[in-house]
Amino acid sequence: MPLKTASFTVRATLAQSERWKRAADAEGYASAGAWLADAADCHLKARARAGRPLPLAWRRKARFRVLFMDGAEIEVRGVASPPFGVFQGNATGPNGNAYRTLVHIPSRRVIATLRTSAQCRTLAAEIAPSLLRDTLPDSAPIVERHVRESL
Repeated sequence: MPLKTASFTVRATLAQSERWKRAADAEGYASAGAWLADAADCHLKARARAGRPLPLAWRRKARFRVLFMDGAEIEVRGVASPPFGVFQGNATGPNGNAYRTLVHIPSRRVIATLRTSAQCRTLAAEIAPSLLRDTLPDSAPIVERHVRESL
């Protein structure tokens, strides 16, 4: 299976470009782009180790499946920033109430129901660093604090 790749265009000053090329050469990278990719990954891992929330890119009109309290698994519409999704409703199902629910998309598990989508996105950013360490934390203490703050 071929490796899926993405490409980015990075704008830099001439001085930055020269520094990046020297650093890439010194560390044995084939290109400054390869060095930048590794540097960006190292930055995100360090940010996660420091416990700082990761910025998440949310997209609208997302569809994902959710496992509800009654055992039903339904596809819902909402916003997503994998591995998280937010939909309007609660753990009993989607509805037009005022609450929003944060979901861990790979496990289809409901993490928390909060008052606003912004609160769900903040909670997701707080949980995201532990996912870089390949663990989904016990979110109960974090969720409890977010629920308390939303009242």
